[in-house]
Amino acid sequence: MNSHEIDYKLYGEELQFVEIELDPGETTVAESGAFMMMEDGIMMNTIFGDGSQQQTGGFLGKVLNAGKRILTGESLFMSQFTNEGMGKAKVSFAAPYTGKIIPLNLQEYDGKIVCQKDAFLCAAKGVSIGIEFQRKLGTGIFGGEGFIMQKIEGDGMAFVHAGGFVMKKELAIGEMLRIDTGCVVAYTSRVDFDIEFIKGMKNWMFGGEGLFYAVLRGPGTVWIQSLPISRLAAKIVSYGGGRRREEGSILGGLGNILDGDGI
Repeated sequence: MNSHEIDYKLYGEELQFVEIELDPGETTVAESGAFMMMEDGIMMNTIFGDGSQQQTGGFLGKVLNAGKRILTGESLFMSQFTNEGMGKAKVSFAAPYTGKIIPLNLQEYDGKIVCQKDAFLCAAKGVSIGIEFQRKLGTGIFGGEGFIMQKIEGDGMAFVHAGGFVMKKELAIGEMLRIDTGCVVAYTSRVDFDIEFIKGMKNWMFGGEGLFYAVLRGPGTVWIQSLPISRLAAKIVSYGGGRRREEGSILGGLGNILDGDGI
């Protein structure tokens, strides 16, 4: 294996974190801001990009590879955690919002997973986190994630995060699945990702589901999330910054006064 072999354990239900156990000399990399805690003996180092062996070409090559991450909305830098002690030690990384952490053994998926732009959480050193361009114009423009998605490659463990409940679905050869564009978390390299126009004028105007489905065709594996972060953020914004909605309340605005909130 080119990647470091790491052991892990997931904690929690809706707000999870992953605990990674490192042998002496082993390293894991994580997105900036994902760190939660670490035991004595582990040292943190900030690096350009993911620190994988694919980053070649000296300093300029590292800058160019790391710079690609800006296109996926990520930082130029990642955090690297190495066990420099004499015994095993653990480091933990937390999910950024409510949902599930998905462990992925890349050896089981032909060494490549394509996922939404902000899905990656952490991985064993040697795993490459790059960008995947959508080859179809329509998919890139209307597919919800745009032309650019994250590409995770290698032969080690990687961990991605998704919102709400996560379903793993196996697609047979030619099997098709229509999904809300924001609910696609990740899929294996043989899955064909396309978009389909929703039929019917009433559906466009009053359906509230947008104009397009994501269409996935097998063979391969697909991970689907029930609560995209964009949907959650939109709901929070709709309830914030203004007067509280008094849904089903007889008191209405009077309830605000009784609660001490004013009118």
